[in-house]
Amino acid sequence: MGKVALVVIDMLNDFIDPQGALYMGAAGRAIIPFIAGKVEETRSGGGVVIFACDAHAVADREFEQFKPHAVKNSWGAGIIAEIPFLAGDYRVDKTRYSALHNTGLEDILIREEVWQVELVGVCTSICIMFTAISLLDREFHCRIYRDGVADFDPQAHAFALAHMQKLGVEVV
Repeated sequence: MGKVALVVIDMLNDFIDPQGALYMGAAGRAIIPFIAGKVEETRSGGGVVIFACDAHAVADREFEQFKPHAVKNSWGAGIIAEIPFLAGDYRVDKTRYSALHNTGLEDILIREEVWQVELVGVCTSICIMFTAISLLDREFHCRIYRDGVADFDPQAHAFALAHMQKLGVEVV
């Protein structure tokens, strides 16, 4: 059996810091300790830690739906200080909801011989769900931690978790 990878999705200043462009509020802040613990557990257990981060162009088409956020190389696109990026971790910049869309994430998972991908971060009903489904399409085992994901909308959060579980994602 291969390794486990923890993919930390969009734990960025623009989503998690109160000054961020798309601040998630208390729900986003509440998952920080759990994620920090999972990151440390994964590192110490020999797993792979990958930060999948929005990194949009200034005129990204996503800004037709959401106000500008996480512009590449801006403060808002930076990983929050409470969950530090360390040597040996990977960072994958993304411009769409799925962390596998036109990124090197799948190549990293294959190269590192990952068999199980665990997801934490934001937003459950968007980037988490689209990434989980993309992982299933590529035949990776996918696990999501309820205590490690958050959403702007509690109803969308609950729906997304139930929907992903029905599709074969392990939700714990």
